[in-house]
Amino acid sequence: MRADRLVSLVLLLRQRGRLTADTLARELEVSTRTVLRDIEALSAAGVPVYAERGRHGGFVLSPGFRTELTGLNHDEALALLTAGSTRGEQVFGLGSALASAMRKVVDALPESHRATASDAAQRFLVDPETDLLSRRLVTEQVPDTTMIEVRRAVLAGHKLRIHYAATGRTPQWRTVDPIGLVTVRDQGYLLATRSGSDRTYRLSRVLAAEEVPEAAQRPGHVDLDRIWRERSARFLSGGDYMTVLVRVNPARREDLLDTALAVRAEESDADGWLRLEATFQDCRHAEWALWQLSADAEALSPQSLRTSLRSRAAAIVTRYEDASREREANSADQPVISE
Repeated sequence: MRADRLVSLVLLLRQRGRLTADTLARELEVSTRTVLRDIEALSAAGVPVYAERGRHGGFVLSPGFRTELTGLNHDEALALLTAGSTRGEQVFGLGSALASAMRKVVDALPESHRATASDAAQRFLVDPETDLLSRRLVTEQVPDTTMIEVRRAVLAGHKLRIHYAATGRTPQWRTVDPIGLVTVRDQGYLLATRSGSDRTYRLSRVLAAEEVPEAAQRPGHVDLDRIWRERSARFLSGGDYMTVLVRVNPARREDLLDTALAVRAEESDADGWLRLEATFQDCRHAEWALWQLSADAEALSPQSLRTSLRSRAAAIVTRYEDASREREANSADQPVISE
């Protein structure tokens, strides 16, 4: 909404001082022309914002327009700013809203807390995009239009139509009763019921969504943490999934966790490798996941998976051996040129 954007523009100028129209446009995720129109609207409304010309020019806001949150102490402000530094908000499409909220929180702090809280928050980094091995942690992306519809239905308590692409199936429309949203390891899930049965949908597989103006059938109070634990337990104890006993190099443990659906047990072997009981969708999924780890993983069971991996490795060896023999034969057929 424009009103929210105007407030954010004022807060940006209050907190950072002189800013160019291009910088404001990037921060507010709008065009430069929109920023200029907003500046004119603020000026017409009596907000003391003016332009400074020159090489280091920009827009400047006079001091004022502060509402202090006198009940917010330093540690409480630090907690909010630290929470705002995480990447979980991206899963639910709330990144822009969170950035705007953090600006308002900082601006509303008493003068004595503002500088120290902002500086302290810079000393904390929660869930960076890469780990110590420089592996990028990929957050699943959901289109904003889809996420907005899902979020509205969850918060309003309305039914929701989703166009969902289940693994290995043709995408279909289905109407569900949304309960809540959960994010785990940067993957977002919609907890819902469908015809009275529990359903868990991965947000990245929701291709489109429509809020339905009809009340959802769901309890007034919900404990998402308890519901998630119960559904996780049911998932691990049933279903047509493949359980694999695998040995893995500790350095590749996280890679295995990123591809497996779940890990039910883990222990160390005498040689330092890890022995894990992992769950995959099926044999094809397990074969693909372990193949990515090359010699850093060994499937111990089931035998069918070991056979599949051995056959794949043998096929690769045969291909490279045939290619080598062909190159050697071609080289032998080349005439020797002497001077």
